[in-house]
Amino acid sequence: MSASFEPLGSAVARPTLAAAPLPRRVRRVLEHLYALVSDDMARALERMLADFEQQLFRLADHARNPGLQAVHFETLRIVRLNRADLIPRFLGGLESGLCQIRDPYVAPDQLHVPLQFRELRLVDDSEISEESVMRGIAVRHESRAGLALHLLGQRFGVLAGAPAFDAERLPVGPHRLAHLLADAARVLQIDVDARLTLFRSFDQQAMAGYAQLAETMNALLARENILPGLAFVPIRIRPTLQADLSGETAQARREGRAAAAEARDAQRPHTGWYGDAPAPRDEEDETSAFVSLQELLASRRDLLGKLRPGVAEAAPQPQLSTADVLSALAKLQSAATRTAAPHAAPPASVQDVRQALLVQTRQQRGQATAMSREDSDAFELLSLLYAEIGRELRQDAPSAGLMNRLQVPLLRVALQDRGFFVRSQHPARQLLNAVAEAGATWLADDEADPQLNDQLRHAVDHVVEHYQGDAAVFEAANHRLQDHLQAMARKAEVTERRHVEAARGKEKLELAKHRAAQVIEEAVHDHKLPKFLRSLLTQAWSDVLTLSLLRHGEDSDDWRRHLAATHEIVAANGPQARAIDQALPGQIEHALSLVGYHADDASEIARRLTAGPNADEDPASRTELAMKLKARARLGEDNAPARAPATPRSAEEQAAYERLRLLPFGTWFEFVTNQQGDFVRRRLSWFSPVTDNSLFVNQRGQRVGEHSLDSLARMVAAGQARIVPAERGRLVDRAWHSALNALKNFARRKHKDATTEDAT
Repeated sequence: MSASFEPLGSAVARPTLAAAPLPRRVRRVLEHLYALVSDDMARALERMLADFEQQLFRLADHARNPGLQAVHFETLRIVRLNRADLIPRFLGGLESGLCQIRDPYVAPDQLHVPLQFRELRLVDDSEISEESVMRGIAVRHESRAGLALHLLGQRFGVLAGAPAFDAERLPVGPHRLAHLLADAARVLQIDVDARLTLFRSFDQQAMAGYAQLAETMNALLARENILPGLAFVPIRIRPTLQADLSGETAQARREGRAAAAEARDAQRPHTGWYGDAPAPRDEEDETSAFVSLQELLASRRDLLGKLRPGVAEAAPQPQLSTADVLSALAKLQSAATRTAAPHAAPPASVQDVRQALLVQTRQQRGQATAMSREDSDAFELLSLLYAEIGRELRQDAPSAGLMNRLQVPLLRVALQDRGFFVRSQHPARQLLNAVAEAGATWLADDEADPQLNDQLRHAVDHVVEHYQGDAAVFEAANHRLQDHLQAMARKAEVTERRHVEAARGKEKLELAKHRAAQVIEEAVHDHKLPKFLRSLLTQAWSDVLTLSLLRHGEDSDDWRRHLAATHEIVAANGPQARAIDQALPGQIEHALSLVGYHADDASEIARRLTAGPNADEDPASRTELAMKLKARARLGEDNAPARAPATPRSAEEQAAYERLRLLPFGTWFEFVTNQQGDFVRRRLSWFSPVTDNSLFVNQRGQRVGEHSLDSLARMVAAGQARIVPAERGRLVDRAWHSALNALKNFARRKHKDATTEDAT
């Protein structure tokens, strides 16, 4: 691995999958895999480059001397110039590796090439350093994704028609990706120290989600029927007395965890089942709570019966026992597992499941049957819960189908465990909530997370395939899913924090620019300076003052020197010019070089700022310098359009503006996106009462927009944006509260009707 530079434009043609001599099916599978990996790695490499540039700027900001600072700034300039070539080269190498999976493979330790004396040389320390760093990165991520890479190697062996690939040979393994990055980094033309900094960013940014990517690659190959049933089965030790003791220990640990969970539940307020009343804490309380729910359902049925007086009561039918209902549901679940396919749609509603169950039992028994009141109530309660969830669920979301697939297992849970309706922390409710929130209406179309959808699908598949009455199946499915959700939350938090830091830095820059302009205006206020000289002060020298403020602050000696130089420049060019300090031109030239001016331009600007009012000027050179200043980007310039002057706010807009200034960071907003009233949720991550800027991020912590508080207040007043109140609980809990409130409304109306009848 060499740190040599590669001249731009020297890239050679690489093989592509479209032209690779591979079987058609293998080529198609590899194309799908390449699309997945290239999309994920392209985004990861963009994050890596952004982090690398931030690190270079930070190194320059904390450099010990101006020379080292200039080196870091020059490296940053070169990286920004050449960064566009890195990702295409990386992806080209990735595609080339996939094309060559069927080429003969020779292990490195099998290469015996005789060495010639003239070929011997001393190995540069940088080569050893780079090689060790990249190998350390690869080994670390190989250990984190060991099982997934083992399964991936087996599947690549099938694609290559060869024995299983080890981790170092995998074209999508961490070793190959590290080698590709080292090769692609040559186009940046940076030195060894900068490359090592880049490699650390690669480890922290690009490879942070590699273990999850490996799982996703395995899932894709499984869907392509490449060893779809492949699983790792560890060697099991024969049961012994020690194993029995270990089983007892595990059981004791499970009981201890359950007792600890109950203790935590006893300490926190419970609002999971019936309005604001405490949730039940034991089986007896759960039974009484379910009886209360049955009474509410009875009130609803009675009232609906009065509203439909013409409907005749059905003749009594033989009742199914709960065991019969559970057996019928198990058969429905088993049938759904056997026919699981993209075209096999699950039942659309709980009532459809009920109808299918009754049809099934009628075919078996030869007569119509009915369920007991208690079992019917369980079906009805779950149907009400699903209806309320549907109000906050996008019907086109991938999780909508998963919600339907969960209906039968959830019905089996509800029939056996009344705690499902009365305990908000029930494992089945946790899984249901995770699936529902992934398809909530407030998510934008481009915010779907394919990795999360895969995790949700695996969790639901696990429940549908393995649930036979043991709640531990839901716990197992939910455990891995919750780990992924927590990892997503941590990643979103880190991403959001970076955007906030960038926004705060932008605020500091705006304040520094404003202060620099104020200082220059105060200095030239009573002096008549030539127009061109004013332009040099308000452009070039203003950048110098801004940088000094950002780095050192107004209490620093550096700022005081630049402030004195500002007044000396103005005094030297006024009507009553006075002699300048001989060191001033050099000081100005050095300060201009720190903000990126070329040495010749800095020298010319310094000469003109200190030449005095009677200096001879060459119009051509002045015009040339003015054109250079106009074309040059200013310090911190973002090319954003200037804001139009704000018009006076109405009383309603002013009230909204005052309220916005008091909101805490993290408040959620809903923004209307079209005339149909569709909306998306955005999180107010940060705002500045000084610059009036506000930053919004989405569910994944990604920056999605900025608004001034003034424009946001006008949107709130116009109904185009609204503040989301602090919500109690999760989506499923809110849906359950809504269902209970609807039932209580029926009960109150029945009581009111009964009171009216008694009065008459």
